[in-house]
Amino acid sequence: MEALEKGSVYTAVIDGYSSEGLGIARVNGAVVFVPHAVRGEEIDLRITKVMKTSCAGEIVKIHNPSPERMEPECPYAGKCGGCAYRHLTYPEELWAKRQRVQDALTRIGGLELTVEEILGAKNPEHYRNKSQYPVGADGSIGFFQARTHKVVPIRRCLIQTEAADRTAQAVGEWMRRYKISAYDETTGKGLVRHVCVRVNRKGESLCCVVVNGNKVPREPELAAYVTAAVPHTVGVLLNSNTRRGNVVLGDKYRTLFGRNYLMDTLCGLEFKLSMPSFYQVNRDQAEVLYGKALEFAGLTGNETVLDLYCGIGTITLCLAKAAKRVIGAEIVPPAIRDAKENALRNHVENAEFFCGDAADIAAKLESDGLRPDVVTVDPPRKGLAPEVIASVAAMGPEKVVYVSCDPATLGRDVKIFREFGYEAKRAAAVDMFPGTAHVETVVLLSKGKVDSKKIRVEFSLEDMDMSEFQDGATYTQIKDYVLEHSGLKVSNLYISQIKRKCGIEVGKNYNLPKSEDSRQPQCPPEKEKAIREAFKYFGMI
Repeated sequence: MEALEKGSVYTAVIDGYSSEGLGIARVNGAVVFVPHAVRGEEIDLRITKVMKTSCAGEIVKIHNPSPERMEPECPYAGKCGGCAYRHLTYPEELWAKRQRVQDALTRIGGLELTVEEILGAKNPEHYRNKSQYPVGADGSIGFFQARTHKVVPIRRCLIQTEAADRTAQAVGEWMRRYKISAYDETTGKGLVRHVCVRVNRKGESLCCVVVNGNKVPREPELAAYVTAAVPHTVGVLLNSNTRRGNVVLGDKYRTLFGRNYLMDTLCGLEFKLSMPSFYQVNRDQAEVLYGKALEFAGLTGNETVLDLYCGIGTITLCLAKAAKRVIGAEIVPPAIRDAKENALRNHVENAEFFCGDAADIAAKLESDGLRPDVVTVDPPRKGLAPEVIASVAAMGPEKVVYVSCDPATLGRDVKIFREFGYEAKRAAAVDMFPGTAHVETVVLLSKGKVDSKKIRVEFSLEDMDMSEFQDGATYTQIKDYVLEHSGLKVSNLYISQIKRKCGIEVGKNYNLPKSEDSRQPQCPPEKEKAIREAFKYFGMI
């Protein structure tokens, strides 16, 4: 096999798409990824980079343009890194996404299961109800160029709402008028980092300006600029984020105008959205997604359902309409508070919510003898931890409905579920993010028999304090918070020591010396301070 050389030109046919929306060609046995290519096209391509297992290329000439190729309507196509499929017709984009899910389930998951359908969007433009605009060091506002942190200035985006775009432009005008500095991530200097906007079904919006500090000059004028540009703005917030890194939002908010939340309706239910709340960015397609999840769950009104990664309770409350009892679990305390409020607001009386890590809660509920009929999971992109899968399997639900935003981790996880006797029976894809390479999937797993041997799953609860699942934070949450905000690593022992100092209940004999003569290391002052800050954040003191 002849090795490909950088700068050389080869002729090849595009036979598919990568997970990032790049065209895939095969030259001399090597895989070449080509931007802006379309399946079925014969092209001349130039090798731009040679890697260990693949190459990158660029189009030199298209010999037979595909009928699925179209001229991008977006003037920023090829510059902004937000959309991958602007050069494709929408039917071809849907084909690419369905095939991506199919490949993941087949090649990674090892399944002989056909993805039944992909449910496309009726309105594939201007669908995002949440927008996050990075601000460049030069004050430009837009979106990052692909694989860089260089901001491409954008005035009108095809997937954002007009209200969001106008809000971002208004913040830019305020910055220029009053010479407000932009944040420079290379130096850590400057003020304005991001502009975040939520928009509800009625067209009302909530604006949040993220700054490197606790205040900015001319705050009243900032609110005036935003509300003048978008009169239906219900609130203007200032978020403080002084940490270096890629995390957009900090922990502290201050309201400059109006209120700090937005109300929206989804699946006939009303939800309160704060700026950090997780909420599907495509409202119409979220209803399609949840409808498919409910169809797969097949509820009759007599079931107990456990919903892991419940967020503010959107799926949980939809499930409550058709189930006898639903239990939602989520690691983010503000989200759980919102979920409980949303249940009360919608007069849902058969839903309850717990705050904590999914693995810990699943293990706790399993040890308490909970036997849900159905478990639904909607994890982040990284998928499920193995201990979560083990805990779910130990409960023995008849069905698991897995909602996934990443086909690769979905394929990995359904393969693990199979080891516990759960077979994937149905799969469908939903296009939540038209124009981009992202796709959502719903898979139904049903309980069967383990083929080769019985798998025994045991959980040790000796190192777990379950008392704070309802209103506090788990040890894992506290550790993560301390590490992120102070760079310090703390142990369960130190956390339990400071809990006792603060008068917080700790599990019986939890991290106590085994004998009176035993000596334990004591929490250092700087770690005690960091742990107390975490307690304050989680509302424990």
